[in-house]
Amino acid sequence: MEAKKKIAVLGAGKMGLGIAQLFATKGYEVRVIYVYDDKIRCDARAVVRDNLQVMADNDALDAAKIPEILDRIGFVDEIADVADFADIVFECIVEKLEVKQEYFAKMDSIFPEKTILATNTSAIAITEIAEKSVHKERIIGTHYWNPAYLIPLVEVIKTKYVSDEVVQATYDLLAEAGKKPVIVKKDVPGFLANRMQHALFREALSIIENDIADPKDVDDAIKYGFGMRLGICAPVEVMDMGGLDLTYNIHKYLFPHLENSTEPSRLLTDNIEKGNLGFKTLKGLETYTAEEVKAANEELTEGLIKVARALGRL
Repeated sequence: MEAKKKIAVLGAGKMGLGIAQLFATKGYEVRVIYVYDDKIRCDARAVVRDNLQVMADNDALDAAKIPEILDRIGFVDEIADVADFADIVFECIVEKLEVKQEYFAKMDSIFPEKTILATNTSAIAITEIAEKSVHKERIIGTHYWNPAYLIPLVEVIKTKYVSDEVVQATYDLLAEAGKKPVIVKKDVPGFLANRMQHALFREALSIIENDIADPKDVDDAIKYGFGMRLGICAPVEVMDMGGLDLTYNIHKYLFPHLENSTEPSRLLTDNIEKGNLGFKTLKGLETYTAEEVKAANEELTEGLIKVARALGRL
């Protein structure tokens, strides 16, 4: 049996630690490389331990396994410290093109050519991130969804340079680790899932802005309506199930009335100008208390565990 690949994660922020936790839980040896002020911002090991404890508290993990999972995660200060260790590196640093280009060029010069270099960017073109590197064929996009240890989806994004061997090896690793990888064949803005998610966000904002419904009712229409179905029967299946002729008739009538703006909603820009940024300021499209924010964050994690377990995806 082939030995498990060794995993390195660049960056000890929320996404980096989530990816490290995911692989350590599945039995992989992991090294997290600190960047910037990672050590100052949080106690990385404690963050992972707390995440694991929440899993245990919700019967999604045997609490007795927490120490051995934590033991599989090591922390280093320099990329060179894992040059001879990692089979793949997942980059999870700031979303700035120039910074990512510099780090990938540096990793490209340090790691052996066989090491796969993957970026977790959610917005920047992977092809552009690879531009300053020599071995562009081993650079690939792997867009995880937060929290990385709970959401199964990982978008595997091709660039115009990446080799088929790297794409397949990355896909196979993610599948082996229990993720649900999907191949994005073109390196387009928003990749795959974010394009669909933000199309929904645009229509939701338009409905609120045009006083068709209040923010809470917009959310409830999704939570208690088609949102419950999406994890089981998604758009392509729904269209085929109902009939493409039915879908065509609805689209022909409805599409002229849907939001098609190519600019961000005024509802967003007006709130941002007022300093209303959402949970972080306790006011966004709705108003919150600190207690409500804390409860919502906890409910999200615990709710995702319940959904994943119910759908057999944990």
